[in-house]
Amino acid sequence: MKATPVTVRQRLLEWFDGHRRALPWRQTTDPYRLWVAETLAQQTQAARAATYYLRFMAHFPTVADLAAADLDTVLKLWEGLGYYQRARRLHRAAQEICTLRQGQLPATFAEWRTLPGVGDYTAAAVASMAFGEPVAAIDGNVRRVLARFCATDIGDDPARQAAVVQAAAQALVGGARPGDVNQALMELGATVCRPRTPQCATCPLAADCMAQRYKLTAHYPLRPPRRIRPTRMFACLLVTWQGRHLVVRRHQTGLLGGLWEFPTFPCREGELPAETAASGRHRLGLPPGPSTPGPVLAHNFTHFRQILHVFLATVETPGAATDAEVRWVTPDELDALPLTRLARRLAQSVGTKPAGVETAPG
Repeated sequence: MKATPVTVRQRLLEWFDGHRRALPWRQTTDPYRLWVAETLAQQTQAARAATYYLRFMAHFPTVADLAAADLDTVLKLWEGLGYYQRARRLHRAAQEICTLRQGQLPATFAEWRTLPGVGDYTAAAVASMAFGEPVAAIDGNVRRVLARFCATDIGDDPARQAAVVQAAAQALVGGARPGDVNQALMELGATVCRPRTPQCATCPLAADCMAQRYKLTAHYPLRPPRRIRPTRMFACLLVTWQGRHLVVRRHQTGLLGGLWEFPTFPCREGELPAETAASGRHRLGLPPGPSTPGPVLAHNFTHFRQILHVFLATVETPGAATDAEVRWVTPDELDALPLTRLARRLAQSVGTKPAGVETAPG
């Protein structure tokens, strides 16, 4: 950095003190609340995360409350936020804190890193904000701010970018108020040093920002080439029996783990969706009968695009399709379950009750 870390730190803190948003977790240094907030805020806009944070704190005011909760309750409160693995790991980590640590939350970066789902960023954020540990918390906003600020030290080398950003961030938290320095960098990236329309005229670091000086803000941070997202076909069964709908729970591990959905089956290569639906019906132990083609829905996951062909059917008997992970539910019971985004959209499209909240990708 051209300016010294002390000078940059002072500018950041002065700016943060006058421009910070009134986010609910900025009113506390409680490590549990900060941990929940930082987990919720990952890959989520702060204003949206704030709504979920207040809801979580109302239901789980302590780590013991979260640990004692049923996973379905946690997932239901998380519904619409996306990236559900975060919710499962947050719940599991709370249980580990209560069983293995007697309810005592970690106090250092190294201790936080031992918990399920707590990576470098979350561990650094909580350790610096709650305990004043001088460790840099680097998220996408911080990476963008410092990559632009240090652009001439990075050049066109993505590997060097990571090292330069880490070193710059660590130098900045090496003095007073490390937690606030981390938050100031995040806030600057979220509100001023934005990806497409940076507000350089109002940035406290503009005078020494190399990307601003050489008109390279659009070039940084360096990004890997974008991958082509493949399309995958699925067949989904919306089956009705005596006013109830058949739903299944996804495996606890993997994509959307632990959420409920209408029975969904991937189409094999060369297989028509109607053939997949008929095979899935047999696998569920449902009685044979006709199915009517319904809506076709699409959804973008991080690594692929899903096309869902829906087939509607009514059965006179439930068949063998009942166990702990397979249920016949009323519209009210369906509304109470943590559903996948597509399940909720499908329920709306065919007039089933769930309205729910607007949801996020993945």
